[in-house]
Amino acid sequence: MRAQRFRTGLRGWGGVGAMAFACTLAVLFALLLPMVRSHGEGGGADSGGHGVARGSQARAAQECTAPENQTLSPDAADGPTIREIQNREGEKRKLIVGVDQNSYRWGYRDPNKAGDAKLEGFDIDLVRRIAEDILGNKNAVQFKAIPTNQREDAVKENRVDMVVRTMTITCDRLDKVAFSAPYFRTGQQVLAPASSSITGYNDTLAGKRICTAASSTALSTLRQDQKDGRLAADADLSTTVPNQLDCLVRLQLGEVDAVVTDGALAASQAAQDPTVKLKGEDFTTEYYGVAMKKDADDLVRRVNQILVEWRADETDGWQRSYQEWLSPTMGSDWTKFAPPKPQYLRES
Repeated sequence: MRAQRFRTGLRGWGGVGAMAFACTLAVLFALLLPMVRSHGEGGGADSGGHGVARGSQARAAQECTAPENQTLSPDAADGPTIREIQNREGEKRKLIVGVDQNSYRWGYRDPNKAGDAKLEGFDIDLVRRIAEDILGNKNAVQFKAIPTNQREDAVKENRVDMVVRTMTITCDRLDKVAFSAPYFRTGQQVLAPASSSITGYNDTLAGKRICTAASSTALSTLRQDQKDGRLAADADLSTTVPNQLDCLVRLQLGEVDAVVTDGALAASQAAQDPTVKLKGEDFTTEYYGVAMKKDADDLVRRVNQILVEWRADETDGWQRSYQEWLSPTMGSDWTKFAPPKPQYLRES
């Protein structure tokens, strides 16, 4: 939190360079405090998507296929979960949502806005759309910053009503939380210094130190690929961090040689620091979804209905949010990131 306030308080800095330098200064400050560095922490998440057999998706093939389709059909009705949210009184009548506040253009605070730095980004637009539908007020939201490695627990422990935080739908996660239909298509990608000899997800990663977020899809994919021989046995996967953005700072400080994360996030990080570059193409296909409690069927159905309407809204919907937040880092062609036509294979 102290590092976040430091970043947010910066004034008069412009553009992407400020974001990158602010991140570096924040972590240099944090190094004066006790530093937590995880080595080989558990990663229960695995990659999903059509035609992808990585991580535990291959192991769980008999139990779960096409995890992005394992959701309930849309319904606009007010069920018990939604009524409980609507019956909150006074200042507590808000949708409680776990988000990121450090992912540039997804969920972040613009340091150029200083004291008026509200959360904004693609994920935040979706949160406000959900709040407007359920509570009639797009600002009726209590945002809770949730680290990457605590997203599932935040839902299971009732700390939030849902998590909207670039969270990949996977078979393993479906055992712990329920997901909406996909709202974004992405895939794992390598980020490394522009001058690095690393060229992508290939043998140039041999002997390299790779940073991932604990409990992330990236970590579980790399571990399984290393076990299966698709990744060099001497690639060092020991550096894991609670928040994915911390990997960028490790890269800037020379503590690691590469970062593996969702291509959508990697593109935003490359935009924050021109000295780093995306290397190679995506090597998985994955989808982001909204995570909710497993027994909150009415809320899952309602969010799926909202997603249908958000995608169809050509004026103030998915495409507008993409153009505003993501096109500067991912390009103007939104079609390759749009999720497929949803399928609702979960019956109950």
